[in-house]
Amino acid sequence: MKILLHICCAPCAIYPVQELRTSGHSVTGFFYNHNIHPYQEYRKRLDTVQEYAALVELEILYRDEYLLEEFLAAVAATPSERCLYCYRSRLEAAAFEAARLKFDAFTSSLLYSRYQKHTVIREMGEEIAEKYGVAFYYDDFRRGWQEGIDISKSLGLYRQQYCGCIYSEMERYQSKRNRVPGTGDQKSRIH
Repeated sequence: MKILLHICCAPCAIYPVQELRTSGHSVTGFFYNHNIHPYQEYRKRLDTVQEYAALVELEILYRDEYLLEEFLAAVAATPSERCLYCYRSRLEAAAFEAARLKFDAFTSSLLYSRYQKHTVIREMGEEIAEKYGVAFYYDDFRRGWQEGIDISKSLGLYRQQYCGCIYSEMERYQSKRNRVPGTGDQKSRIH
C-alpha cells in the first residue's frame, strides 16, 4: 500500500517507518504539529524530522504551521481533554492529505508512543477514515519502543523531553514537590 504517515517527531517515526517499509509498503511522511510549545521546540522537532528524512531517504510533506492560539482556544476550558484535540487535528490533516493525494491509507507515529491512548487513536482514525474515504492503517508500533529509542540515539537525533503542548511541558518540568497529590495543581506557597 501507499501510506501517508503522520509524524509527530523523528524519534517516534523511526520504528513505524522501518516496520512499514519492511512490510512492503511505500511510505511518505507528513509533518504537522501545530501546537508544539514553545516555538523553539517546534523548530527543533521540524529540523530533526528533516535531518532524519535525509538519513533514511524518506519523502516528507510538511504542513509548517504554528497555531498556538487556535490550540489554546480549543482546549483552555478543559485541558485534561487536550490530547483528543491533538489526535483529531493531526489525524484529520493526515486523512485530508492522504485522500487528496490518492494514498491508500494514512497512519500516525502517535501509535509508537507508550504514552498515547491507542484505543482512542484507533477509533478516531477509523471514524476520520470513513469521512475522507481513505483507510486508516492501524498497527501497535509500541512493540518497537526500545528499538526506536536505541536507533534515535545511535543517529544522534534530538530527543524531546515531553509530548509537546504547553500543558505537557508544564507537567514535565513543574516541580513534583509543588503539586497537590492526584492533580496537576500547585500547592499554595503561603505557609
